[in-house]
Amino acid sequence: MVQRKSSPNLSSFCLNRLKEVRTARGLSQGELAARADVTRQAISSIEANRYLPTTVVALQLAQVLNTSVEDLFSLQSAGEVIEARLIDGVRPALSAGPLPRVKVVKVNGQYFARPVTGLGEVLSYTVAADGFLESREASRRGRSDASFVQVRLSRDRNSIEQEIAVAGCDPAIFLAGEHLRRRKDQTSVVGWTMGSTAALQALQRGEVHVAGIHLTDDSTGESNLPFLRRYLKASAYEVITFATWEEGLVVRPGNPKQIRSVADLVREDVTVINREEGAGARLLLDQRLGAAGFAGSQVKGYARTATSHLHVARLVSEGQADAGMGIRSAAQSYDLEFIPLQSARYDLVVPKVYLSSHPSLHHLFDTLASRPFRSEIAAIGGYDTTDTGKLQAL
Repeated sequence: MVQRKSSPNLSSFCLNRLKEVRTARGLSQGELAARADVTRQAISSIEANRYLPTTVVALQLAQVLNTSVEDLFSLQSAGEVIEARLIDGVRPALSAGPLPRVKVVKVNGQYFARPVTGLGEVLSYTVAADGFLESREASRRGRSDASFVQVRLSRDRNSIEQEIAVAGCDPAIFLAGEHLRRRKDQTSVVGWTMGSTAALQALQRGEVHVAGIHLTDDSTGESNLPFLRRYLKASAYEVITFATWEEGLVVRPGNPKQIRSVADLVREDVTVINREEGAGARLLLDQRLGAAGFAGSQVKGYARTATSHLHVARLVSEGQADAGMGIRSAAQSYDLEFIPLQSARYDLVVPKVYLSSHPSLHHLFDTLASRPFRSEIAAIGGYDTTDTGKLQAL
């Protein structure tokens, strides 16, 4: 009846429009299955691209839906070229050498491309690209706006459009993406590491589907919601908790400088590594320094920044800094000591319109609330999953 998908040929992919056509005809999966004399499970598997139909089944489906087989299933070139807006800072060199690898996402009808190198020094070698930037001349052809580029895809476009772009600083979002792939074959997460404020700004610019933030209100101690109420229209967004984590000072093994609080960071023999302006960790450092009567200018290394919690931990482990503000799980990843300062909620912010236009987002939030995912991040250490998946009242 159906045949299992084999490894795709590098030159072409099957573009599957069965669900689109079935829905347009007003048929449920069960109704189509009954009329085509196949099982509902077969229809579900074909629509999810887990299986390819045989010629006989494809003909039956086309007959029931009063269309052609070619309209339901067609080969699509993997070398298709699309236009995308290049974001995430510096434009890669497009002259000599290999063409830059990029990840591609589609948000609100617009394609965005980011260099894979933006994932970081480790993930850039473990996450496959979605395509490659065309040459400088091809990318600029017909466009005065240099932010637009031509991308030659290395995957089929339909699969790319299922991806969910998440901006934020929790590295566990990549685990969420892996659990999501186990539940839904065609859906994955593209995580872009950036501080809370930058993530929220990327969301407002329409460059990502979801922004992850951890910003504690100094006066109330409440996580995220006071900040979001000041800057967002509450009726247009949903806020879902990813987890509650421990934030504090990451220090070297054995804590040789005997750092106990942020007051120790102003000592002459202590050097810190900071996060970029707008990051939740930097905000916490500033809050605690101010409460202790100090300014950032009194801290050696305050102006030097790292790009993520893991980057902070790595620089401390290499002896390039004595301490940095971060999360417990990052400290544990590098066998560092951790001085807890507070527990804070890490929330995901998503425009409500995306929940209807990108149905895979519901699968992501279902994954977050699932027992397998919650058990795994709880086992990492430093995470409390009691409220994971909970909708917060913005």
